Amino acid sequence: MHTYEFTPNGVCAQKISFSIDEGRLHDVVFTSGCPGNLKAIAKLIEGRNAEEVAALLRGNDCAGRGTSCADQLSIAILENIREK
Repeated sequence: MHTYEFTPNGVCAQKISFSIDEGRLHDVVFTSGCPGNLKAIAKLIEGRNAEEVAALLRGNDCAGRGTSCADQLSIAILENIREK
């Protein structure tokens, strides 16, 4: 299983890493950001279908930034899927 690393834009998190195995998300880790919320997101999506998670989180906004850590994760997931 390959770990994918993504540098988000416009949010507090500095890095997002995760793995996708057989279409399912694993080991999601946000570096920096809101630790409690981001750890909760990681727990809630562990083992879920990556495309479904991307669709669910896409467009989530944080304080009028036009994006959020969750939205950036959705972008990272879709980039990973497209690369494969």
